[in-house]
Amino acid sequence: MSLSNLTIGQIQQGLKTKNFSAVELVNYYLKRIEDQKDLNAFITVLSEKALMEAKKVDQKIQSNQTLKKLEGVPISIKDIILTKGIKTTGSSRILENYYAPYDATVVKLLKAEGAIILGKTNCDEFAMGASNENSAYGAVKNPWDKTRVPGGSSGGSAVSVAADMCSFSIGTDTGGSIRQPAAFCGVTGLKPTYGRVSRYGLMAMTSSLDQAGSFTKTAYDAALILEILSQTDNHDATQIKQDVEVYTEKINQPIKDLTLGVPQEYFAKGLDKEIGDKIQESIKEFKKLGVKIKKVSLPHTEYSLAVYYIILPAEVSSNLARYDGIRYGSSDKVAKNLDELYSLTRARGFGAEVKRRIMIGTFVLSAGYQEAYYKQALKIQKVIQNEYKNIFREVDALITPTAPTTAFKLGEKANDPLTMYLSDIYTVSANIAGLCGLSIPCGLTQDNLPVGLQLLGAPFKESTILKLAHHFQQVTDWHKHVACNT
Repeated sequence: MSLSNLTIGQIQQGLKTKNFSAVELVNYYLKRIEDQKDLNAFITVLSEKALMEAKKVDQKIQSNQTLKKLEGVPISIKDIILTKGIKTTGSSRILENYYAPYDATVVKLLKAEGAIILGKTNCDEFAMGASNENSAYGAVKNPWDKTRVPGGSSGGSAVSVAADMCSFSIGTDTGGSIRQPAAFCGVTGLKPTYGRVSRYGLMAMTSSLDQAGSFTKTAYDAALILEILSQTDNHDATQIKQDVEVYTEKINQPIKDLTLGVPQEYFAKGLDKEIGDKIQESIKEFKKLGVKIKKVSLPHTEYSLAVYYIILPAEVSSNLARYDGIRYGSSDKVAKNLDELYSLTRARGFGAEVKRRIMIGTFVLSAGYQEAYYKQALKIQKVIQNEYKNIFREVDALITPTAPTTAFKLGEKANDPLTMYLSDIYTVSANIAGLCGLSIPCGLTQDNLPVGLQLLGAPFKESTILKLAHHFQQVTDWHKHVACNT
């Protein structure tokens, strides 16, 4: 049996029937990681630890013991998520020698089900970026075209799945950091509703928007992982306590009575024509599946990006204050006093994009400007939330492009932050409004680059967007297309 591009279910079946061993599978992925080092997807690779865990799984199989849900399944974790005893840098020089003292809840839950962590993936520094060019450990490259970005901030996680270096990966999404790289790399990326999955152990960037989610090969795999990650966690006061849904059962429910809304604002000027055409073709596929299509309007969507880039840096400036070389972060050894220690440590440790966002955040929270910027942004956020709330009384989900363009060239937008920020224009509103969102592959352009389709659901309606995606993937094969450079 071929080990390439296996889903979680195929891995489970292969181990159960002894078509391959856990050790063989881990070795396959480790070789993929080594052979594709030039993609720069990983910061830390845990070869010995992964093989040791794989041997234990094989021993259980030999003794006919029942395996847990993810036992023997090799995965990767974004390097902004804490992993006990393993280097966790946030892709920043300021944490280059930081070893986490505990596991994030999402890691703890995955370990409890037997997942094998192969390593920690590269990302934009402290999750700040839309291209994965802001990492202190170098840019990640897109496996479909190595001259292009993989998207950000969870680019390493997206690439690790797209280039078949693991079965699935866990990333974070604050304004599109799972969905946009999923679109650029041709994989399935789920951002759960804020409060659905525990944030405990995630390095906080924007506490009111950050959410952990998954990169997978299929919507079914995303449903399985969400079942595991949705457990109640008393460590996270922002988690909304709800019963765990059995998403893998609901995913097969009929979709013919559902209504998909098509917001006109997402198909306006600035959208690449090829992407627009692929989304329209996908809408026709949903029609064939019996889904009703309704045109809708979200007139305040255009303000989402402005609101996001006020709230985000404001919270960044507060959250990153802890990295001062005393409580967290590597200290500058030549400082003569405390003020100098702070300034030299942060000047050396933080990259340009992090410094930019800290300064913007400090400005919008400063006396005389907080009322004009930050408080106004919070008011408009409430308007956007209410607008979506009203729309979801008319439709069950929304269908949009994930990004206005396909993966752009490395360095193309590096010196133009405003243009770079526009890469998030279709994804940020889900975070601002507290929605769930999913990106799935829906086609390839003439340049053989993946196109992502985004499904947005009302808060805690992950089962709706997952079953829509699952049915779409039953009648199309875009999710099975393999990156040409891997």
